[in-house]
Amino acid sequence: MRTLARPICLAGALALCGPLFAADPGLLARGEQVYGRCAACHSIEQHRTGPAHCGLFGRKAGTAPGFGDYSAAMKKSGIVWDPSSLARFLADPMATVPGTTMTYLGVPDPKDREALLAWLRQAAQPNKTCSLPR
Repeated sequence: MRTLARPICLAGALALCGPLFAADPGLLARGEQVYGRCAACHSIEQHRTGPAHCGLFGRKAGTAPGFGDYSAAMKKSGIVWDPSSLARFLADPMATVPGTTMTYLGVPDPKDREALLAWLRQAAQPNKTCSLPR
């Protein structure tokens, strides 16, 4: 009988493992709870003070369709949102993108960031609720 090797997700990089790996429901619940901190300015489906997060992964920073209130620093950052770049940004937004207008200090707890990234990987993918203007 042949045993298949399975990639191991490292702490803080769970979201890198992609859609083939289901995240722990407890981790997702924690991630949704952490996202509550973001909800004053962001939503998955619609723009608020900050851009919507629908379709976040793979999108260049400062380019969410229909959102025009980006700082020059964010537009010029060159960041493409993936789990690694988002983890860096969430750890310290102002150090990652000096001049960003996002005033939130970040998510300092690595376990909270891991949970948030896992939840965002599922919640922020384009789907039927993603109806941002083009």
